[in-house]
Amino acid sequence: MLDIIIIGAGPAGLTAGLYAVRAGMEVLVLEAQSYGGQVNLTPEVENYPAIQKISGWELAQNIYDQAVAQGVKLRFETVKSVEAKEDRVTVVTRKESRDARALIIANGAKRRTLGIPGEDKFAGRGVSYCATCDGAFFKDRTAVVIGGGNTALEDALYLSNLCKKVYLVHRRDAFRGEKRLGGAVLARENIEVCWSSVPVSIEGDKAVEQITLRRVTDDETYVIPTDAVFVAIGLAPDNALFSSCAELDPAGYLVAGEDCHTSHPRIFAAGDTRTKLLRQIITAASDGAVAAVQAANLVNEEKM
Repeated sequence: MLDIIIIGAGPAGLTAGLYAVRAGMEVLVLEAQSYGGQVNLTPEVENYPAIQKISGWELAQNIYDQAVAQGVKLRFETVKSVEAKEDRVTVVTRKESRDARALIIANGAKRRTLGIPGEDKFAGRGVSYCATCDGAFFKDRTAVVIGGGNTALEDALYLSNLCKKVYLVHRRDAFRGEKRLGGAVLARENIEVCWSSVPVSIEGDKAVEQITLRRVTDDETYVIPTDAVFVAIGLAPDNALFSSCAELDPAGYLVAGEDCHTSHPRIFAAGDTRTKLLRQIITAASDGAVAAVQAANLVNEEKM
């Protein structure tokens, strides 16, 4: 039996692994896709202490390298089910079943979709959820960014360096993101903000050709010709797998406080997957450290 299993290899999961290993625990991190999580999709990180500026991918790589160097074991496996018992937690992947004395869920959250006509049809053909991944395909062309938070503002700025014209569509009359980023967007000559507007549909033949918007102030619709639509409207948790063993809030996040304890004594939640006020790289890493220490304390008490 393992001491601790960690689901997710983003900043929260890898930090949890680092702290758990340093606490003398036998630990395994399980990741379905690639380590780093949402950090990999961030063009530049400028608010992580002691680092002036770094790409999201490079930061993720550094966190991974440090964790592995300290002895963290990572396996790329998709978790199929979790069963929480009185004396253990059983995690089943496509490859095998493993038992642990404690489980840390650090699976992050996925990007939200618009849910409008044309979004699914043109996914990969002009509709994207990652400006840094796909922006280069639209060099010297026109792009639309949907959203008003930090991610949308960062995406608009990033794309403005590549595209001849960028439209930023926001449903409110003021940005939700950082004031500094909002000011930079407004100062960029090739970015035009479509205030108080929401997307209605995405149209085209073989690829995206235009997007129809609706102004919420007068309910009028209008069309913007574009080659691409980048969706940046926030994150959504993916915790249905854990609903039978830990409490979820109405939005689907794992209910856990700053101590990272969930409703089950052997399960802890760290990072974007849990209920919290601020979802940032630094808060994810902080959660990972806290969850690991709490889980290690549980294991040590049982070994006494």
